[in-house]
Amino acid sequence: MHDLIASPANGEHVVLRPGSRQALRIGERRFRELEVAVDCPSWLVDASRRAWSLNLLGRPIDDTVIVRKPTSYGFVRATHEVNLGCNYDCEHCYLGLKRFEGMTWPERERMLGVLRDVGVLWLQLTGGEPMIDRLFPEVYAHAYDLGMMIDILSNGSRLRVPRVLELLTKRPAHRITVSVYGATTDSYDALTRRPGAFRLFCKGMAAGTEAGLPLALSLIVTRHNADELGAMKDLADRLGLPYEVYSNMSPTIHGGAETLPSQSVEHLRKRKPFTGCNAGHTFFHVDPHGKASICKIGREPNVDLLTEGADGLRGLGEIADGLLLRQGGCTGCQLQGTCGTCMPLVQLYRKAESPLATYCQHRDPREEESAE
Repeated sequence: MHDLIASPANGEHVVLRPGSRQALRIGERRFRELEVAVDCPSWLVDASRRAWSLNLLGRPIDDTVIVRKPTSYGFVRATHEVNLGCNYDCEHCYLGLKRFEGMTWPERERMLGVLRDVGVLWLQLTGGEPMIDRLFPEVYAHAYDLGMMIDILSNGSRLRVPRVLELLTKRPAHRITVSVYGATTDSYDALTRRPGAFRLFCKGMAAGTEAGLPLALSLIVTRHNADELGAMKDLADRLGLPYEVYSNMSPTIHGGAETLPSQSVEHLRKRKPFTGCNAGHTFFHVDPHGKASICKIGREPNVDLLTEGADGLRGLGEIADGLLLRQGGCTGCQLQGTCGTCMPLVQLYRKAESPLATYCQHRDPREEESAE
């Protein structure tokens, strides 16, 4: 099993170690040297000792470093919904109906090969709850063995399972971000609508921290648990883990508005001005059926990776440019330069028939009417 990954990335060349956030930037000449080397060169031996206390002296390249092939596609990151199914039923969840369906193993294996071939180096696995998918171990292990740095978004309920812990310790993730839905049994179980959920979270966090997994927390704030935000921050501090606070809910991926009442109005954050992104150009999203889109919000149009393969992704940039263009009531708006909502998200709000004030800086009802 490899210790390092060497890969082109964003016009540079890097050497990465799974499970570590430390990276080495190397020139193209040294990257080319790794492509043909038999044993680890002296400069890599020295750099690895300094960066990771890793002894590579006399180690063959083939057993130590995955050297990723350059591609012409330009993609570096991707997210993959392993499954939309979940063992919780959170009222704020943007997925809406959580169906347990997806690709067969041969299809998933082929899809991951496409991701490797187009240059994906950082892969985020999400769901639903990805770890409850019956093929999660196979998906994770294969992506790891293809030379990807893996992030996982999870509710943490499965971290206590021996098979999962063994997988994540033998093949270290880049980061595992666990959502936190409260600081007490009552609030946590009520928000997830699953009795015993807080107990599973606590067991998962205990097992994960004891195993030294690279954990981080996402503190989910709704109107039901907003009074426990301080306690959730204290929980993160006691565990010694980094965290971010998430309080702005969005409509479901189908444009449903049922998630929006769960927001804590007092904790809503003003979004940063949207000045564009690289969706569809350097990163993309893949749903459980192998459909690739520019992101998890802008899901249509999409590319079927199982039938179109890598070449289908060459048209994703043009799709992104069309989806991100201001349109409808946003055309000609004088506040575009400070708007914090991207156009695909605007479209979901419109489909959900949300009040303009929930996603737009305009507050005047007359302006709302003119934008429809």
